Amino acid sequence: MPIPFIDLQAQRQRLGQPLEDAILKVVRSGAYIMGPEIAEFETELAAFGQAPHALSCASGTDALILPLMAFGIGPGDAVFCPSFTFAATAEVMPLVGATPVFVDILPDTYNMDAASLEAAIEAVKKDGVYSPKAVIAVDLFGQPADYPAIAEVARRHGLKLIADSAQGFGCTLGGQHPIHWADVATTSFFPAKPLGCYGDGGAILSKDDRFHELLVSLRVHGQAVKSDIEGRTFEHDPKYLNVRVGTNSRMDTIQAAVLLQKLSIFADEIEARNRVADRYAAELGDVVTVPKVIDGGVSVWAQYTIETENRDGLAAHLREQGVPTAVYYPIPIHRQAVYSGHPTAPGGLPVTDAKAGRVISLPMHPYLSADDQDQVIAAVRSFVKKNG
Repeated sequence: MPIPFIDLQAQRQRLGQPLEDAILKVVRSGAYIMGPEIAEFETELAAFGQAPHALSCASGTDALILPLMAFGIGPGDAVFCPSFTFAATAEVMPLVGATPVFVDILPDTYNMDAASLEAAIEAVKKDGVYSPKAVIAVDLFGQPADYPAIAEVARRHGLKLIADSAQGFGCTLGGQHPIHWADVATTSFFPAKPLGCYGDGGAILSKDDRFHELLVSLRVHGQAVKSDIEGRTFEHDPKYLNVRVGTNSRMDTIQAAVLLQKLSIFADEIEARNRVADRYAAELGDVVTVPKVIDGGVSVWAQYTIETENRDGLAAHLREQGVPTAVYYPIPIHRQAVYSGHPTAPGGLPVTDAKAGRVISLPMHPYLSADDQDQVIAAVRSFVKKNG
């Protein structure tokens, strides 16, 4: 029987009847949109992520769009991001009319290179076509970016910093979550994520009271919030007083109910993921390039990604052995036709281009059994032994 790449059913079985009861409670309540579980989940998520505020929304993509809207970023503005990431990181800029500027990554962690970021900002400023406004750093594969270095660059140039933790919610650096350095941290609850729901969903963590209030408004069609109504008389539902252009990005109550149950075991699952990762590193480090975590960092291991010269051959061999794999990401965003016209850091993105041809991800989840992991390790080692 093939090994699961991600085993969501094992997690569901662990959560058991309380999970099903939580879902059924919402179904019976009829409060399918913005029910009480939404506020409860936001409170618990903020506490876990060390943030004053958390706002749930419809997807991880919306979690990136809403802050850009709140910052007033639009046409003529430049937002800097890595190219070695999922397309959602970059597509949010054109969706608000802004321009993505792609920067390179570090060769060991695959996360944003602060030196490449600095060079890209300076080049955009010198060119004068776009106005630099923000940086989106990505916690790729589950580990934190180099936030001290990236934040220093962003602050010095007067740019907002967004931590895209779609794959990395729960990761820490020196015990601090990304929001410690970033103006905003976002995440995705797509089912395959370390903290995933049973559909789509996302969240935004923030520190500023007024900014959070603005996000609340933008999430629901630009509805009036407390500060909008102060000194005015409006006796009706504030969602019918629309004071700005917003969108519809509410999370379904059922997803919040699911996430409340999952959040209760999330810390334990992060520990389990790290045990799996440590064993991979110990058993495979002499035959392939295994991932390196930034000093002081704790990854949530959304993926366990190795490097090899013969990726396609390894993938075919593992498939024959009943071991699934995935490639994140075979074509960097700046190489995709629809994004190829956007600026890149001076000198291009050589590390990004090189890594795209070498990376391959192995099965990774908190419930990966020792026997299944043995099978994965043996399959990788046998391929290397045979092919050199």
